Amino acid sequence: MKLKLLLSFIAFMPLLAFGQGASLTIFSEDGDKFILYLNGQQQNNIGQTNLRLDGLSQPYYQAKIVFEDKAKAAISKNIPVNDPSTNEPADVVYKIKNKDGEMKLRYFSAQPVQPNYVPPADVYVVHYGQPDRGTTTVTQTTTTTTTGGNGGGGSVTIGFDAGPGDGSGNGGVNINMNVSDPNMNTRQTTTTTTTSYSSTSTSSNYDNQPANTGCQYAMNTRDFAAAKQTVADASFEETKLSTAKTILTSNCFNTNQVIEICKLFGFEQSKLDFAKFAFGKTTDPGNYFKVNNVFSFDASKTELNNYTSGHR
Repeated sequence: MKLKLLLSFIAFMPLLAFGQGASLTIFSEDGDKFILYLNGQQQNNIGQTNLRLDGLSQPYYQAKIVFEDKAKAAISKNIPVNDPSTNEPADVVYKIKNKDGEMKLRYFSAQPVQPNYVPPADVYVVHYGQPDRGTTTVTQTTTTTTTGGNGGGGSVTIGFDAGPGDGSGNGGVNINMNVSDPNMNTRQTTTTTTTSYSSTSTSSNYDNQPANTGCQYAMNTRDFAAAKQTVADASFEETKLSTAKTILTSNCFNTNQVIEICKLFGFEQSKLDFAKFAFGKTTDPGNYFKVNNVFSFDASKTELNNYTSGHR
């Protein structure tokens, strides 16, 4: 029993390492790839268009955004990542906007931090404070040795190495424990498990992964009606758009639901922006051509078609 409890604790330890903090998502409205620096530290090694960082423990960070297109000037800005009304960690979103030829970083939306949140497939995720180094190998070795028979003692040695797979052993945890149990018999068992995973396992590269996240079930009729009313009640177009996107971060729509939300917007650009954003969270992407009916201009239809064709 003691051994089982100890092993359960060790299995849970990697989850504790990430902790709970604020999250920051930055996306480029026009698809410009960028490298993000927070407090002077580079966060991503490859230029991204939609980047999320989690595990942020401070209320403010100094952000610097450097674009792959050297013709575009870098952006430097002090970013709050806590809810200003409660000072609690939040999931905040900022967007990069080209305003009259000048790149700007603007607040987009915020919501309470959601445990076990799964980002959309077009978001590249980095855990703050952990280098973006690609594939990581985790090796877990458990050795159990018991001796003594009746009235004897025993020992348990457990090693856990969550290092970067480079042999350095950085980040490893080793525990030695003696366990006495009069009913133990002599036995030795050694189990070694090696698992490789990506340091951004909950994310994907925007250019290499399909946009659809594997949504199988759309919001039910009652929940969607409430969501639609919430978007409709927003006073400003930008608020409607950010509200609709926030709803989609943790839900899925079908094509008809996307169309109904698009009809709530007064501007063509807002409809197009939401239609692009929603494509990755639809249960029936094969029917997405129907969304073209909400647009007044052929240019918008063509832009959406090109976008969905490139992100299937």
